Amino acid sequence: MALIRIVLADDHSVVRAGLRALIDAQPDMEVVGEAGDGAVVLTQVEAAQPDLVVMDLSMPKLNGLEATEQLQERAPAVRVLVLSVHEDATYLHRALEAGAAGYVLKRGAAETLISAIRAVGRGEVYLDPALGATLAERIVDGNGRAAGEVTALSEREGGVLRLIAQGYSNKEIAARLDLSVKTVETYKARAMEKLSLGSRVDIVRYANGQGWLSRP
Repeated sequence: MALIRIVLADDHSVVRAGLRALIDAQPDMEVVGEAGDGAVVLTQVEAAQPDLVVMDLSMPKLNGLEATEQLQERAPAVRVLVLSVHEDATYLHRALEAGAAGYVLKRGAAETLISAIRAVGRGEVYLDPALGATLAERIVDGNGRAAGEVTALSEREGGVLRLIAQGYSNKEIAARLDLSVKTVETYKARAMEKLSLGSRVDIVRYANGQGWLSRP
């Protein structure tokens, strides 16, 4: 069985210990690193090469949103599941916009977190059911992908998609954005998955609908 490799990011050591015990008890999961602040998250991800980070939002040095944004730049293949006390829709929106693939409340059941880890590990978007059905319906469509009022694309994913729609090749985009071709391909794949786009034609149609092709 392939294990989901996880880094835990929370500034409370007792919380991390509880999460580690819960996660390591699962047959398909393994904690490979811990971090008490956002800056350490970045070094832990580089060292441990996890599949997923369980990310608290309120941390010193770099908060969870800032760390998530930087991970989008440094390790776009690593997915982020936010674990937060904040139930306000603003935090949820900002987390998705930063590039998070899921959002779970700390007050929720342990089973919810485990389900969220498995869903995000499969490449899906997961929102805690306790956030409310109405809010979730506005943000996630029936296929589990972010949609509606919130654009789940990170800034870099949107930038790559825009350049693709304008006719640039992956190599040209990599040179313009100072990224590797492999990283550009990852951003493209994740953006297409989130928006349910199947081809370059679909990308162009989406870009036209967003008004990207009529703006300088």
